[in-house]
Amino acid sequence: MPRAKSGPPGARRHKKLLEKAKGYRGARKNTYRSALRAVIKGLQHAYRGRKQKKRDYRGLWIVRIGAAARAHGLSYSAFMHGLKLANVDLNRKVLADLAVHQPDAFKELVETARGAEAKP
Repeated sequence: MPRAKSGPPGARRHKKLLEKAKGYRGARKNTYRSALRAVIKGLQHAYRGRKQKKRDYRGLWIVRIGAAARAHGLSYSAFMHGLKLANVDLNRKVLADLAVHQPDAFKELVETARGAEAKP
């Protein structure tokens, strides 16, 4: 009995993988073995990047909040502690957005945090 080499199904599998490697440079875009390695590595980077994106955004928000708080004479940690004492439940994403787009509202929050911190 002759050996079955899985012609059309194998060709379809190769074609599907080479489509994913579209845009890669050199042999990685058109040779199956190189493309397979490149696509697997790319998918690993994509998976890891989806987790890192969350960390990166949180860091960005913290930097923005800290910069805006310092402009009003308060450190980031003192500002966040004051908000906690004042029972202001706004997350860092919202606080960073206020700091950038609505500085007047952010200034009121700074005053609230400063007032809550002063109380014993």
